[in-house]
Amino acid sequence: MEAPEFRDFAKSMVDYIADYLENIRDRRVLPDVKPGYLRPLLPDTAPVKPDCWEDVMKDIERVIMPGVTHWHSPKFHAYFPTANSYPAIVADMLSGAIACIGFTWIASPACTELEVVMLDWLGKMLDLPADFLACSGGKGGGVIQGTASEATLVALLGAKAKKIQQVKKEHPDWEDHIIVSKLVGYCSAQAHSSVERAGLLGGVKLRLVPADENNRLRGDALEEAIKKDLADGLIPFYAVVTLGTTNSCAFDCLEECGTVGNKYNVWVHVDAAYAGSAFICPEYRHLMKGVETAESFNFNPHKWMLVNFDCSAMWLKDPSWVVNAFNVDPLYLKHDMQGSAPDYRHWQIPLGRRFRALKLWFVLRLYGIENLQAHIRRHCNFAKQFEKLCLTDKRFEIVGQVNMGLVCFRLKGSNELNETLLKRINGRGNIHMVPAKIRDVYFLRMAICSRFTKPEDIEYTWKEVSRTADEVLKH
Repeated sequence: MEAPEFRDFAKSMVDYIADYLENIRDRRVLPDVKPGYLRPLLPDTAPVKPDCWEDVMKDIERVIMPGVTHWHSPKFHAYFPTANSYPAIVADMLSGAIACIGFTWIASPACTELEVVMLDWLGKMLDLPADFLACSGGKGGGVIQGTASEATLVALLGAKAKKIQQVKKEHPDWEDHIIVSKLVGYCSAQAHSSVERAGLLGGVKLRLVPADENNRLRGDALEEAIKKDLADGLIPFYAVVTLGTTNSCAFDCLEECGTVGNKYNVWVHVDAAYAGSAFICPEYRHLMKGVETAESFNFNPHKWMLVNFDCSAMWLKDPSWVVNAFNVDPLYLKHDMQGSAPDYRHWQIPLGRRFRALKLWFVLRLYGIENLQAHIRRHCNFAKQFEKLCLTDKRFEIVGQVNMGLVCFRLKGSNELNETLLKRINGRGNIHMVPAKIRDVYFLRMAICSRFTKPEDIEYTWKEVSRTADEVLKH
């Protein structure tokens, strides 16, 4: 039997969440704990009789918060942002309350239908070609995946199924395992590690193609790799073009690579996990020029568009290749309306799925496109602010171009010097960054991550970096 006061507990947690977020700037951004810190703070077994709510709330601060890295602090500059907003939080609460598992249309029609419409809304905001959108009346449509990693794998499996069918028409006597052994996919050497992992999970070869001097995959390099593999009797089938690499936010040349992919009948998948959110701003859309050459496109609203994790938007021009590859249709999942609406279980790897479209709906309605654009532009301006501060100090240099909300920088000098700098910065626990390395050059990444960031937070971050550099260079 559920205690009636549980409802009051839920209300008090809402107040705690608001207090946590509004005062997050005051917390040490990086925890000062060692592995195994938590076990001694808890009993060895679960309680036989219920604990009181007040004790649970106290233990959030005693047990949990000392081990939390505060991703939404303005002092957190590691990785890329993970989005967060009150509209998304309350939508997640509603999703949790409805608690449907929307694997088929009939399992909860609103869950499927809102997702179809929200992916059309979002696709229009990015100015995606009409053949990616369900509302165009063609084959295309969108789906919410858990992560960009999942989208990359789903696209690879769709491309694999498509290529196997094409090859079988030309070589009816070839068995599947023979064809699969010859398949090869491509991505930039600067692509996220999840692309290489998708090749492992998909059981195919994946070729890392060298990027140019600006860390971009170019069409001629991709074509050279494809021609070599064709000459060796292999079957090119899939290419990932990254818009906004993790290392340095570099942009592969989609127009060139997409044209090459189309020429050789290779499925082109666009991974715009972080940077895709910026394409809601018209001034950044030149970076996705050539998107019409792609078969699939993905970005993460849960990174930079104020929609809480997980919400990775993926569009396919022809979802049937994925649907057919994943289709296992037992009687207990069949329903009378099959074929009239998507059954999203066929568009993804898991069977179960939460009502994630609610987060998009709430965020898009309660912020509006103008405020979301302003959020992106603010972050980009903060990055430019930090870049200027770096450039005024002759000890530092910028690595690559500052395209969006990421600044890659380093002390002029050895990799070891910069490793020491980062270790000391993170050791202080006042701000948090992570490094990257390209062509054996080690540098620091300063990502703008928090929606609470103000210009004075960037000044604070720069002072931490500069002060730590003073210490490092004295020794």
